[in-house]
Amino acid sequence: MIEILTSPAFNTIQDLGRHGARRFGVSTSGAMDPVALAAGNALLGNDDNAAGIEIQTFPFRLRFSADTAFALTGADHDATLAGSAVRPWWCTRAKAGDVLAITAPRRGARVYMTFGGGIDVPRVLGSRSTHLRGGFGGLEGRTLQAGDVVPIGNSPSSSDGRFDFGVAPPDVAIAGIASADDRVLRIRVMRAGEYDLFSEAMQASFWTTRWKISARSDRGGYRLSGGKLILDAPVEMRSHGVVAGVVQVPPSGEPIIQMSDANTAGGYPKMAAVIQADLWRLGQAAPGSVIAFSEVSYQDAVAAMAPVNDYLAKLRATADLYRAL
Repeated sequence: MIEILTSPAFNTIQDLGRHGARRFGVSTSGAMDPVALAAGNALLGNDDNAAGIEIQTFPFRLRFSADTAFALTGADHDATLAGSAVRPWWCTRAKAGDVLAITAPRRGARVYMTFGGGIDVPRVLGSRSTHLRGGFGGLEGRTLQAGDVVPIGNSPSSSDGRFDFGVAPPDVAIAGIASADDRVLRIRVMRAGEYDLFSEAMQASFWTTRWKISARSDRGGYRLSGGKLILDAPVEMRSHGVVAGVVQVPPSGEPIIQMSDANTAGGYPKMAAVIQADLWRLGQAAPGSVIAFSEVSYQDAVAAMAPVNDYLAKLRATADLYRAL
């Protein structure tokens, strides 16, 4: 068990998402940075899909009720365990009574905390992820609060072995991931269904504008400011299915990128779709971040996942070796 001591708004229990339920009108939810969550689980010998805590408001503090192995991944942050520093992208073991404290990140938006055995809350529609709008999943379908007691599962791999090592984060370990300009996050996208409804001038604006993620952004979607994409004439469309990564353009002209808690359907024109290999990078972009879009082909989008999958596979193999020492 762990006890939450301090947790501002919007910190939740998440796994890799509730897949296969969109046909019922239930969004996928799941970690905004699935690579960080999967990496934290790999460090501990968990299944990639084991539930952890997504922390996006700080400071965050918890107390361990028993000796527990845990890992911290995601945003670059400072943390202490019983007063001693714990590095990001590191796993270690806490003793019963230890208090872990995490402060606001220097870079990135979300810290992920995983535990040996994973968080042991009930699955709802196949997932432990918190669905805030539906009020289910996670811990009673809500954000974590001071005083909450969260159960941790049993894990044979976390009961012994070595737990005091770390790995390089993916933006360091994967070649070509980092943007040449640190002030602009470059996101790869494919054209979507209604791209050709926009004039050539609006299409050019989409590619050349440096878009800012507005303060009106959350796990449901990122609203972008910096320009407006206006159709030459209004278009009435039937609602259609949408998924995380779809870039829709409402009548205001300011694009919205659907994220983990995206609606399952919508009727705004679709301009583009963020490729899967860049969704985790977008999930670490805080409000105020500046992004720019670049176009890739479907083949390039598929190929872009290979380095991400290789990174996670090598991380798991390395972690398994360390724990066996």
